[in-house]
Amino acid sequence: QTLCYVYEMEENATPSSAPCNSPDLTKWDKIFSMLENSQMRENMLLQYADDIVKVEMGSLRGEMLRLVGQRNERSEAGRREQEVTSRDVALDRVLTALQQTRAELEEVLRSSRQRYLPAGCEMALLFPMRSRRIYTSVIPDVPLSISSFTVCMWVKPTTVSNKTVLLSYGNRRNPYEIQLLLSQTSVFFTIGGEAHLVEARGVVKLGEWIHLCGAWSSDQGLATLWSGGKKVASTPGVAEGHILPDGGSLQLGQERNGCWFEGGFDPKLAFTGKMTGVNMWDRALSEEEISQLALQKGQGCEQRGNVVAWGVTEMVPHAGAQFIY
Repeated sequence: QTLCYVYEMEENATPSSAPCNSPDLTKWDKIFSMLENSQMRENMLLQYADDIVKVEMGSLRGEMLRLVGQRNERSEAGRREQEVTSRDVALDRVLTALQQTRAELEEVLRSSRQRYLPAGCEMALLFPMRSRRIYTSVIPDVPLSISSFTVCMWVKPTTVSNKTVLLSYGNRRNPYEIQLLLSQTSVFFTIGGEAHLVEARGVVKLGEWIHLCGAWSSDQGLATLWSGGKKVASTPGVAEGHILPDGGSLQLGQERNGCWFEGGFDPKLAFTGKMTGVNMWDRALSEEEISQLALQKGQGCEQRGNVVAWGVTEMVPHAGAQFIY
């Protein structure tokens, strides 16, 4: 028991041994006490419920964010896939257009190559087919009574037989004074007759321009063949001391094989294709001069011979032979 101290008005206080008896709770005190306890429990429940709601709301918010993120990812993936699909369709269309343009350009280029003339030449002779009547006669600017010469030309053969004539000069006594011939992929050059022969093999390609030169000097009888500006064959002792006779017939694309009328041409010997830059000098040109004439992108056609000059000397096409520009 607890001792109670009784304070009196006096100055000194004395303790009392009587126990402290708390007064009895009234009905209202009990009611208020119950209300206080109920309010406390309610607050605790509300706090607990609030905590649960906060946790659940946090989880729900996280789940919603995750779902929204997945949806955005799917939307972004769909958008990207749609963009890729649209881009692929556009690229396919561009590729198709480019392929069509390329085909058109190749056709234009092929057509341009067919009309292309080398070395700055502005015209060419066309020999469209083999015929006993198709050839071109040439009237030299000076007599051909010479002891040396160089003859050059650009040719683009369509077909080549065992003997195809590019240039031929001769008279009644000897129709074969000068011959520049093709035979399959080879080139032949003769002076004074077919016994004096210079040959270069593997230099001819059908459908392609090639520059050919034949040079000869009577002093040493040196005969030389040039293809594409390079020396491809050389033979000494060819018609040494010989002088070409004047008064003969010079023609392109055919030879007069002893018969001096048009019906005497042999169609099997006829050249078919194109020819340009035909020139002839009364001397043997140097290696440097010939290499300059053979440049496809050069201006070789401006260098003209003094015996036959392309674009100046009279050349007369016969039958189907014609100049093209």
